[in-house]
Amino acid sequence: MANKSKFIDYIDEALEKSKATALSRLFFTYQGIPYPITMCTSETFQALDTFEARSDDIVLASYPKCGSNWILHIISESIFADSKKKYEYPEFPVLECGDPEKYQRMKLLPSPRILATHLHYDKLPGSIFKNKAKILVIFRNPKDTAVSFFHFHNDVPDIPSYSSWDEFFRQFMKGQVSWGSYFDFAINWNKHLDDENVKFILYEDLKENLAAGIKQITEFFGFSLTGEQIQTISAQSTFQAMRAKSRETHGAVGPFLFRKGEVGDWKNLFTETQNQEMDEKFKERLAGTSLGAKLKYESYCQA
Repeated sequence: MANKSKFIDYIDEALEKSKATALSRLFFTYQGIPYPITMCTSETFQALDTFEARSDDIVLASYPKCGSNWILHIISESIFADSKKKYEYPEFPVLECGDPEKYQRMKLLPSPRILATHLHYDKLPGSIFKNKAKILVIFRNPKDTAVSFFHFHNDVPDIPSYSSWDEFFRQFMKGQVSWGSYFDFAINWNKHLDDENVKFILYEDLKENLAAGIKQITEFFGFSLTGEQIQTISAQSTFQAMRAKSRETHGAVGPFLFRKGEVGDWKNLFTETQNQEMDEKFKERLAGTSLGAKLKYESYCQA
């Protein structure tokens, strides 16, 4: 994996800020969406409009806890396999996180640049579309996403915790969590999944056949990799392999980022009432949509 020292420095800084932040004061709202004050600022969002994308930027869009760290690893290993150059992280890779000056510094970075984001499609800087950067959109079923998000808050020592799963579930369903509503994010991206330069990938499909998923991803971004190279990246990118190296790659928070990675873990926390509430919400917001079909909700959330 790439040299992650600055990546880790940023995470450590955000955790330090979190220590003194009560849950009730964790969020600020920008253009109607809540963001964590420990990672984002309104000044950075204003500066984001000036960000100049390149046609060879690699954009990775996802709602939080849907596998973004997994995909970051796969992409950085693919760059190394393709170019024999280790991908360095001189900036924290989440585009909207950091100080307002980061976008000026990013002008000096070599191509390709990896730009991870949890933003809605219509909140991304216009230069991404103008310059036709390719966007990989990663989705995960909403029940496992919610459970993973809850554990992230309640297991990481310095991050503000919720009093219970029930409290978190209420806030998640209202969209009062970092980066807002899963369903708003999904509806926003649903309209663009078939756009030119956009590719959808499902977390659960990667879990089922990682090598096949990596092949799709690398072909989409134009990497020339052999079958053997894809198998090597696949072996390095299993959940077990990434968890084993998580302290080295992500610092103290690493083991919490790679907690279980299971499909169906929601069954350990959801009550029958919560189950029904989520099923109703899915039906109301996503049933009949292109994304609703792609998420395979019946297979992963109604067992």
